[in-house]
Amino acid sequence: MTALAPGVVPAGLVLPDYGGRCLDQVLPAALGALGVTTPDGVADAAAAQGRLGVPAAERVVVVLVDGLGHRMLAERAGHAPFLRRLLPDARLLTCGFPSTTATSMGLLGTGRGAGRTGLAGYTVRNPADGGLANLVSWTGVDEPRRWQREPSLLGHAAEHGLTVHSVGPAAFAGSGLTDAALSGSTYVAAEALEARVDATLRALRSGPGLVYLYWGHVDKVGHQHGWRSPEWGDALAEADAELGRLARSVPRGTVVVLTADHGMVDVDPAQLVDVAVEPALRADVELVAGEPRAVHVHTAPGAAPLVADRWRERLGGAAVVLERAEAIAAGLFGEVAAHVEPVLGDVVVAATGSAGVADSRTQTPHSMLLRGMHGSLTPGEMEIPLLVVA
Repeated sequence: MTALAPGVVPAGLVLPDYGGRCLDQVLPAALGALGVTTPDGVADAAAAQGRLGVPAAERVVVVLVDGLGHRMLAERAGHAPFLRRLLPDARLLTCGFPSTTATSMGLLGTGRGAGRTGLAGYTVRNPADGGLANLVSWTGVDEPRRWQREPSLLGHAAEHGLTVHSVGPAAFAGSGLTDAALSGSTYVAAEALEARVDATLRALRSGPGLVYLYWGHVDKVGHQHGWRSPEWGDALAEADAELGRLARSVPRGTVVVLTADHGMVDVDPAQLVDVAVEPALRADVELVAGEPRAVHVHTAPGAAPLVADRWRERLGGAAVVLERAEAIAAGLFGEVAAHVEPVLGDVVVAATGSAGVADSRTQTPHSMLLRGMHGSLTPGEMEIPLLVVA
């Protein structure tokens, strides 16, 4: 049995370093470099700037490559000559928990963990109706600014006189997740990475300010083929070439900050446990939310201790199983607001190794067959690079 006492991480797993070397420091550091302070409750801009080594600048571009974990980049660096040259000076950061896009967008965009933003997984339980809400497609969930109440750092920067642009796909313009985590900038839609780099360069050349650039293809290929696949190497090479062009082409006085939202592990399908066909796991469980690597289990009233014990017995070393209070005490979600606590599972499960827990009653067969997954506390999922080009 793998157990996690409050504040203690089993060997080989990684806790979020909220307020330290963590994704929550990236935008505060960028604001510090541009001479803007941060809102109350968020990392001090100057302290974050020093911690992450981001020099003062007239322009800052923050690039987030979805799914580019530090260990993945280091192992496959042969496909990325530009990024490989930066690795010796890279800072190793953690993302938050769960190590997944919706959570990390909130962490990046507000400087606060899932315990404050409520962006606690790919899917979560909506306390208003008890149903399953998808935080990526933003279905089954409240209006974004009612669900996620922390101020946007991009919006804060714009309110304090900075010109702020976000560059990403048209589908993300005005989406629920964008509005919840990254509101307040001028959104520039572009599809291919070449077009996004061109749009970023135009924004930078228009004058001083902050640009946020998102690229998601590396993560998509990793999900479909696994990150050790030839296809993933090709996706990394494509990203590397365009990011190198970006760094070579920015105006004088620009700092480029490159990071990721999480890493990834390749999952063994034989180790994916389906709650729907496991009576011991279904008992007293009302809803399974999250994703296969990081599960929120919502139980019948008072049943959490029994459910946790049964899940520990069934999963053994394939997962860390905690009751909600244990997960909060261990710092998995950072500070937890009262309105967010019911969003978190009564039991929280973090997969280890190449295992996972799914529920075919609410997940599609396609999602359960993905080769690459993320969400848990392994170094491959939690550790992300920070690369600074000045």
